[in-house]
Amino acid sequence: MKAPYDLVIAGGTVATASDVFSADVAIRDGRIAALGHDLGAAARTIDASGLYVLPGGIDPHVHLAQPSGEGIVMADGFESGTLSALFGGNTTVMPFCLQEKGRSLREALTAYHALAEGNCYTDVAFHLIVSDPAPSVLGQELPALVADGYTSFKVFMTYEGLRLNDAEILGVMDTARRTGALVMVHCENEDAIRYLIGRHEAAGDVAPRAHATTRPVAAEREATHRAMSLAEIVDVPVVIVHVSNGPAIEEIRRARARGRKVVSETCPQYVMLTAGDLEGMDWEGAKFVCSPPPRDAAAQDACWTGIEDGTFDLFSSDHCPFRYDDPTGKLNPKGAVNFRHIPNGIPGVETRLPILFSEGVAKGRIDIRRFVALTATHPAGIYGLSTKGSIAVGLDADIAIWDPKAERTIRHADLHDGSDYTPYEGVAIRGWPATVILGGRVMIEEGRLVGAKGAGLHRARALSSLTAPRPL
Repeated sequence: MKAPYDLVIAGGTVATASDVFSADVAIRDGRIAALGHDLGAAARTIDASGLYVLPGGIDPHVHLAQPSGEGIVMADGFESGTLSALFGGNTTVMPFCLQEKGRSLREALTAYHALAEGNCYTDVAFHLIVSDPAPSVLGQELPALVADGYTSFKVFMTYEGLRLNDAEILGVMDTARRTGALVMVHCENEDAIRYLIGRHEAAGDVAPRAHATTRPVAAEREATHRAMSLAEIVDVPVVIVHVSNGPAIEEIRRARARGRKVVSETCPQYVMLTAGDLEGMDWEGAKFVCSPPPRDAAAQDACWTGIEDGTFDLFSSDHCPFRYDDPTGKLNPKGAVNFRHIPNGIPGVETRLPILFSEGVAKGRIDIRRFVALTATHPAGIYGLSTKGSIAVGLDADIAIWDPKAERTIRHADLHDGSDYTPYEGVAIRGWPATVILGGRVMIEEGRLVGAKGAGLHRARALSSLTAPRPL
């Protein structure tokens, strides 16, 4: 006779965004079927005594296989990127499908799906980057794609070739208002940045450290205020991604005090790195070039306060990997002599959850419920992943079993991404995922890969919990 359950996780401490309790977790047909004790027979039982049983991490901000400019190649495609994510305790990642100028979004999605098909170790759900908001895109393509489950758009206020002006951003936001989609904004003032780059180049100051001084806090703070003001004009919620500093955080708090729906996100680099890391000898600082750049100790403290007090809703990796010692990466021919040509982005999808657990939970800054909220429950609700993000009957059996006492030192040699370095080399960690389960299938078992490539699937999404279609 077949056992009533495919798998039971027994003896662990289950944590959700609202509760922590002792329970066994029973899984059947890829879903959580029961919670309790003495649940009955299972084809397999995993002993989780002394361990946390958490919902699998959802990293809502990663870049995989994304076009990055002439001669530049991103270090991770879907295979290595999702494998790295899986080893870090994630069961879903959300990369960006980039619309290149002059190309339709539907065409870009077809090509992006082809890259992902059969290559994923985690589930994936795609955001859309809008770089060419032509009338046909706003009036036809985006509404149709929202109906197909692509329910979030990202726009940039920086990077030539990607940035939109204010009128174009308003057009995208208005489409989001009509369809119920959610808009994410990269907030930096490109004109200010270009002005400062010109001054630095005129002075011959072109080493990697100049990346930080040409992207000052004021350029991020101003753009954050402007993005939220544009959202207020159209009356839509907005997601402010990768917030790096106290003044930008204060702009978010003020907008919320006015009653605006603002989602805010920060990342490991803003609590672990500083602009001083960009001053490495022999161009080593290029390893830490990302946008916005890391700031200083005061900004780190402000970001921790935002994590602790609920200002931040999301803790993502913004995984954007390039190889360092590579002519198609950080040390491309132009990037090796001028900071402005160093590809922006750092790897981090595998280390996101261990860093937050170690620096947050293990050090008493946040409790395990807040950890789950920031890394799984909030991403699921904000981005419409309605069957994920918690431990509850009926949800996908996406589970990470954590050893809170495991001690490791981050070494790139032990990681699984396609880059050739980690910006967190040598960081001591307490707490690491031991076993990771995707849709009821054990993928990582006691630190070893046992699942197969292709187990992860693309997931269409519902509308965000923050939105609803509102025609004019």
